[in-house]
Amino acid sequence: MRQSTNIIYMGTPDFSVPALQNLAVQDDFNVSLVVTQPDRPRGRGKKLAPSPVKTAALNMGIDVFQPEDINTEEASEKLLSLNPDFFVVAAFGQILSRKILDIPKILPINIHASLLPKYRGASPIQASILNMDKITGITTIVMADKLDAGDLLLSSSTPISKLDTALDIHDRLGIIGANLIVETIHAILKNRLEPIPQDHSKATYVKMLKKSDGRINWNLSSRQICAHINAMTPWPGAFTRLGNKTIKIYKTKSLDTQSSHKPGIIFRCDKQGIHVATGKGCLIILELMGSSGKRLNTRQFLCGHKIELPAAFDIA
Repeated sequence: MRQSTNIIYMGTPDFSVPALQNLAVQDDFNVSLVVTQPDRPRGRGKKLAPSPVKTAALNMGIDVFQPEDINTEEASEKLLSLNPDFFVVAAFGQILSRKILDIPKILPINIHASLLPKYRGASPIQASILNMDKITGITTIVMADKLDAGDLLLSSSTPISKLDTALDIHDRLGIIGANLIVETIHAILKNRLEPIPQDHSKATYVKMLKKSDGRINWNLSSRQICAHINAMTPWPGAFTRLGNKTIKIYKTKSLDTQSSHKPGIIFRCDKQGIHVATGKGCLIILELMGSSGKRLNTRQFLCGHKIELPAAFDIA
């Protein structure tokens, strides 16, 4: 009987859960340990809560290790003691040192949410939507010292529609990644996969998002603003200011018809939605949230929020 392939899995957020679950149910794999970030304060009460990956691992009866720093001698000794064939890493949240990367007998593999070398870094899903790309995808790579710069293994793509939010793409790529990592490891074990160096001259980097990145710039075209809103949903959320109130915007429609009004001006409210002039074309707001804290369609919102026309969203 062939011995199971020994895998140590490293991940933290929801995105990382499908791949862990798929690896754990393979008859020829053994996920001997899950490494994830320590429990962090969450919610209004700021109570310590486990990561989604920890919760999934415990539900499957897999041992969990939560080091504050994966690169300590203690962590190194623990990982070495398990004699892993592979590390599989998906949005773990810590940089692995060369010493740690050298531990697996075969390879350390990363599941990255873009078609590398495009969009190395922390927010590849949002970047693909912001740039109005037609496709995005998952790439499995051999982990290297530099961020997301390792040799390419396999990739799988998915189209991006005009309606897709970051959450939609996130969930889709999570499933794609779960299938691709199993395919990748099987191909490596059968000697059917040769890592290919990335073309570093084509690499682009994307930063970690901040709350302020959600602010809408009404000088952009209506198509660009729609893409921005989709990219910022669900986090950090696309927002603007109407007088002294913050308005979050979730769903919109872009029109190429040019308005005579300046960008940011609300010039019509009707059954279609709230019409706003932009730098090029017009935007119709379909779903938004005001001070009530509830996500509402335009009709519901206007029942409780009277807008005197013309009104202006903050342009700055």
